[in-house]
Amino acid sequence: MLVDKRIYLASQSPRRRELLKQIGVAFDVLPLRAMPGRQDVIEIPHPKESARDFAQRMATEKAASGWRAVEGRRLLRFPVLGADTVVEIDKTILGKPADRTEAEAMLARLSGRKHLVHSAVAMQHETRLELRLSSSQVRFAMLDAAAIARYLETGEYLGKAGSYAIQGRAGAFVEHIKGSYSGIMGLPLYETAILLRAFGIVD
Repeated sequence: MLVDKRIYLASQSPRRRELLKQIGVAFDVLPLRAMPGRQDVIEIPHPKESARDFAQRMATEKAASGWRAVEGRRLLRFPVLGADTVVEIDKTILGKPADRTEAEAMLARLSGRKHLVHSAVAMQHETRLELRLSSSQVRFAMLDAAAIARYLETGEYLGKAGSYAIQGRAGAFVEHIKGSYSGIMGLPLYETAILLRAFGIVD
């Protein structure tokens, strides 16, 4: 049992920080990219890797990379939480868009259709690593070219899987969801709470 109930978050995502604060978790952010000697997590799916497997592998690798940073920098040995979110449509992974043109194509593809959002969370402490996955279904309204263009002008698509943020202006595109709203945001709180309890962070 951990005496100091605190974790490291291996993510720079503001929305993941907000969600952890929402459930009252004490955490420090691990700025992994700034750490010397860090082995980068390569966010590219393997050939024929499913969206679910890709999300779970990324979350696991991020937690493991964070734990190596804890050991390498001799930080206090709190558990490390890693997370990853992947959008899937037609069994195709939609990652973060490289540019506006790619984001436009993604949003046009999602328009008027259902897609899946897979959010995986992994936690590592010492040699113990556990993983949970949340999969949700999202249905978008029909989006015309003008609506997509207006959204792209906001820049909100940058760094977002599937080129949108449900907690932002793209929330107006969503007709229906089936699953976890927080998971679609990027950190499924139910699954995260399971890990936090398993590692003795919360009661």
